[in-house]
Amino acid sequence: MTFTVSLVTVGDPDTMTGGYLYHRRVADRAAANDARIDFRSLPTSRFPLPVLAGRSLIRTLRRERPEVVLLDSIAAAFVGPWLGSGAAAPGGAAAPGGRRGALPPVVGILHQPPGGIDHGGLRQSLQARLDRMAYRHVSRLLVASADLADTLRAGGLPGDLMRVVPPGRDPASSAVVDPGDLRAGRAASVLSVGNWVARKGLLDLLDAFATLPPGAATLHLLGDSEVEPAYGARVRARIAAPDLAGRVVAHGVRTPGEVVGFYRAADVFALASLREPYGTVYGEAMTEGLPVVGWAAGNLPHLARNGVEGLAVPPGDVPALAAALRSLTLDEPLRRRMAAAAKLRADEFPTWDDTARMVFDELRAVVKETV
Repeated sequence: MTFTVSLVTVGDPDTMTGGYLYHRRVADRAAANDARIDFRSLPTSRFPLPVLAGRSLIRTLRRERPEVVLLDSIAAAFVGPWLGSGAAAPGGAAAPGGRRGALPPVVGILHQPPGGIDHGGLRQSLQARLDRMAYRHVSRLLVASADLADTLRAGGLPGDLMRVVPPGRDPASSAVVDPGDLRAGRAASVLSVGNWVARKGLLDLLDAFATLPPGAATLHLLGDSEVEPAYGARVRARIAAPDLAGRVVAHGVRTPGEVVGFYRAADVFALASLREPYGTVYGEAMTEGLPVVGWAAGNLPHLARNGVEGLAVPPGDVPALAAALRSLTLDEPLRRRMAAAAKLRADEFPTWDDTARMVFDELRAVVKETV
């Protein structure tokens, strides 16, 4: 029989960001694991209004009774207040009142800590409380990286419920699209993949890149420029400044196959993000043989060793970031050595087939524990 999973998230499951792509790639492999994932999306209305929709969704899940509910960390706050009645308890205890009308076991799948990584102030504080409310009623926490697991434990979430299930290293299964020559007459090309949000550090990357000799490299940016409109406007203004004129190309959102084409055509990958719970794009870039550059923060130090597979510099040190970019764009033998090391290191990371198998194995184990 097909093992049924309802994945609770927010908005369009086909959104081109790391967490959504994680779920979509696991769902695409469900049939190979004798399973099916049905997406159940809450609306993207202003916080905390989706909490109202969360109650209705929980009622629907009680009626539909999938074998397990997989709760995306971006949706946890919106269903947290409604999980206290009738859900299977952590550790496998049966739901009060038997199975009739009870919510199936709930498993959290976490790509961020409680409160998220893109919010601050009152929003973050309230969301963190609601997230924790939800996690009190889960039977397992599937976590994207060991670094995130450490953060969650330090924040008081139960380590005995955590299982680290990293994303796959293989970027796409769709047809790869060659973007052509990315160097544009310069010594090298640098690629950065990420939406234009403040935590991705695009302004720091642009400031560092601007100090390179004009002939050193062309920088290519892939990602949605409208997620944070005010920040996107600042990035566009910085790109248009005289010291970067003609040296940076913004390509917007691209399909997975197009993104792979950019990885394969580029020479260096750079992302100046301070908070990457995993950093899927680092792993993808390394798989395609790119040395990586970024801050020694988040999960990057767990993926690439400084001076071996790339260069990880002190967070916020823009001159050090510039020096790292200069080294890899102007020193071709160094770039080739690190590229080869990055590809070798990436062979140790799981594929998406591995990741999907781990997810479904954990979900089935939870169901067995709650029978």
